[in-house]
Parts: sequence; structure tokens; C-alpha cells
Amino acid sequence: MLSLSTARETGSTFNNQEFNNPFKSLKYVLLYPTNFLKFKSTLAIFALTFISLLLFLVIISSNRYSIISFSRYDAIPRNITTFPTIFSDEKEEKTNISHILFGIGGSAKTWNDRRHYSELWWKPNVTRGFVWLDENPETTTSSESFMPYRVSGDTSDFKYSCSYGSRSAVRMARILKESFELGLENVRWFVMGDDDTVFFTENLVVVLGKYDHNQMYYVGGNSESVEQNVIHSYSMAYGGGGFAVSYPLAAELVRVLDSCINRYHKFFGSDQKVQGCLSEIGIPLTRELGFHQLDIRGHSYGLLAAHPVAPLVSLHHINHLEPLFPNQTRIDSLKRLIGAYEMDPGRILQQTVCYDLKRNWSISVSWGYTLQLYPSLVSAKDLTTAWLTFKTWRTWNLGPFTFNTRFFSQDPCKNPVFYFMDRVEKTGSDRTSTTYKKQALTTSDAHQCEHVDYAAALAIHSFNVSAPHFNPELWNKAPRRQCCEIINDGDTTEGGTPQLLIRGCNQYESVTPN
Repeated sequence: MLSLSTARETGSTFNNQEFNNPFKSLKYVLLYPTNFLKFKSTLAIFALTFISLLLFLVIISSNRYSIISFSRYDAIPRNITTFPTIFSDEKEEKTNISHILFGIGGSAKTWNDRRHYSELWWKPNVTRGFVWLDENPETTTSSESFMPYRVSGDTSDFKYSCSYGSRSAVRMARILKESFELGLENVRWFVMGDDDTVFFTENLVVVLGKYDHNQMYYVGGNSESVEQNVIHSYSMAYGGGGFAVSYPLAAELVRVLDSCINRYHKFFGSDQKVQGCLSEIGIPLTRELGFHQLDIRGHSYGLLAAHPVAPLVSLHHINHLEPLFPNQTRIDSLKRLIGAYEMDPGRILQQTVCYDLKRNWSISVSWGYTLQLYPSLVSAKDLTTAWLTFKTWRTWNLGPFTFNTRFFSQDPCKNPVFYFMDRVEKTGSDRTSTTYKKQALTTSDAHQCEHVDYAAALAIHSFNVSAPHFNPELWNKAPRRQCCEIINDGDTTEGGTPQLLIRGCNQYESVTPN
């Protein structure tokens, strides 16, 4: 029997001999089956490791994205998209208008009448997108001021069973997919809207620029009428007001959209179908208050004169509402509003409040649109509550709405004197001056108050308002209404013009007088 030490010595001698004669080592392996199996296993592991390393080096040298498995972009054909630079250390360019692709829903029958709305905001060689029609229009125009059109694909095989709706909802819902499949480069956001939607594109860029376009976002706004939200959804971005879908979310959506449309064949509108599909992906609506569906009837004055502290992004249903400005057509009214917007995009419709404590007057300014003069001290809470100049969309009732409203008083002395923006101009490189002239809101709006204080207010025929150019970076901070002060109260006995100044609020400043 060999001792442990003898065995070690014997094994050591044997190993040294085999090392010096490799053929003897092979003979040893072949003579002992257990060692032969170990040899085969070692050889197989080595070969597998070598092949894996070789494949890894080949793949990473040809495509640096392939090391990310199960990427959300794997299912997207490479020839129709531009991929984000995942590993780049370079600072990414800020979102601008070239990163947005518009998909506008329209029809051949209405396009000739409604294209004038898109002409107001469409900028040739700047904005990108198409209006998608059900067929070629009877008359075409080569004017570059009009948005180019495309004809949607056939949707006759899709289900649609909403008894009070239109099958065109199916075609409209697929516009996002058809826009995506165009494969245009450098698209970060797909923005959907109707052919009577007016976009304020610079503010749209500011709003979308707040969000990481490499993430899955669905951005838009609800209806103003509660009845619409109850019937359709509070979780939905209403398509007429416009909504935005980031590229990664669009990439996920287009894979399931067609089958999803059939699953939601009972839904009324295209926007409701899209939201149903997005709910299956798990993406909620990110609400932005500047998207305006305008599901209201009558006059939008009350809503726009008390606009929320948010950039104006869109207006819809303009052709169903009274003109924005008195004694003007709808298109001319929009041109006037857009003229002010182009002077200072971020400030358009932003409300501010002033008080004249000498005469106990309250003044509300909706920049670029209207000014209201109250011959009394009115709380900021009331001044920022919308006048009820409209009714609900479906039933034409006085509410409810998704925001607070107030009625005009039966006492004419408690209602304001109305002024509308008449002129806007630049004063220097970074300031504007707007003039607001007295004008009745409606033809039946007659001031019958004979109180002496009200007579003094009626003697003011116009206001001048000075303001610095609105810094869009302010929208990336906590929202706050800007402040206002009276620089020159005017000489009412000579029909003077009061001068107002809008500015940022000071620390601890409150607009309400103590």
C-alpha cells in the first residue's frame, strides 16, 4: 500500500515524465476514460468561449447598438428612422420646430375652406408635415403657403360600430402611423391636429422642449366641457386641440395600432381610439393647459381673457365660435391675435392685474387681446375667473366646465368696460408696446350705468401697455403670473391715455392692494 507521501511523489514523477513526452500524456488520457471525459469537457468549454468572444467582437465592430438586447427600437426597420445616440457624450441639440412632424386630419370636401386656418401658422421650409385627406381634392393649389397633402390608405376592412359617429375616425386614428411610416429623419415628436386647428408653433416647441423626447410621452389637453369628458374620457388628449406623441412612444404604438383600432371599434373618435391603445402600452396623458379644444359654444372671450398661466399652444373650433375681436371675421380676428403673438410668443394671452388705488380701479390685461377696466376694487380671485360668455358643446348649457366661471352682473355698474388690442409694436430690441381701445364686447353690450365713478371710467378711451419680451425659460420654472403697475394714470378730463407696465413680480410682492 502506498502512503500519501509516496502517492504524491509517484504522481509528481509521472506528471513530469508526461510533460516531457506529450504523446505519453495523450496515451494516458485515452487509457483512462474518466480523464478522457474531463479532457473533452475542457476542450468544449474552450471552443465555446473562443467562438462567443469572436462573435462579440464582430458584432460590436459592426453595430454598437446590438449590445443592448430587447431595445424598444429593435422592431423598427432601420431604413425609416434615426436612432438616438445612446452612448454619445455630445450635448444634444435643444428641441426646435424641425424636430416636429405634423399630422393633420382633414377631408377633401372641407379642405378648400379650412386650409386658410393652417395657412395662418404653417411656415414653408420651416414646419414639416402633411394634411391627410380621404381622397384627392377637386382643386389643388401650388401655393407654398398651404400645407402639402397626402391621401390616407384604405380603411374599409377595419371595424367601426359607433352608431352616432363617423367611420372617418378610423382613418384619422391611423394618421400617426402613416406619418411614422414615412420614415422622415430627425423627428422627435409627432403632433396631431384637425384642419381647423391653429397652432402657435413657437410655444409648442417650448412646451415639448420641457420633456425628454427619448422617453415615451403623450402630451395634450382635455375638453373644456365636463359632459364631453364624461362621455369620452378625462384621460384623453382631445385631437382638435392637438396632441403630441414622442418618437419612442410612436414606435411602440404603430406596432399595435391597427389591431387596437379594431378592439376599440365602439369608440366615437380617433383621439379616443389612440388613447385606448396608449392605455394598453401603459402611458398616461401629460396635461398641458395651453392646448385648447374649445368644446364651447358662443364666444370664447371669457376663457381667453382669463387664460391660465401657461403658454398658448393651440385653438380649435374657431369656425364654430364668434370672432375673437368685435366687427371682424374669424380669419381677420386670428390674424390680429397672431400679429401680437409674433411680436412676443410667450406673452400672448398672459393675464396680469393692476390696481389704481387713487380712483379705486381694477384693471385686468390679457396681453395681445383685451383689457378690462373695473371702476371698483375687485379681488384677484374674481379677476382671474372666466366670464361666462359661452355654453357647453353638446347641450348648450351654462356648465359645468373644467374651470370656474362667473356670470355678468344684472347691475351694469358692476361689469367692466371692455378694451381690445388695436396696435402692437416693438420699442427697442426687447420691449413691446400695445394699445387697447374701448369697444363693446357685443352689439347689445350697452353701458347704462350712470354712477359718477363709472362715468370716469367710460371717459378712458384707450390704454397703452409696455412690457419686456417674455423669456421662454420662465416656463421651465414654477408658474407665476407677472405683475403690473400704472406708470401714468392719464388725465380723464382731457381723454388721456393711461400707461401700464407689465414686469416680473418682486420678492414678497402681492398684486392685491392691502
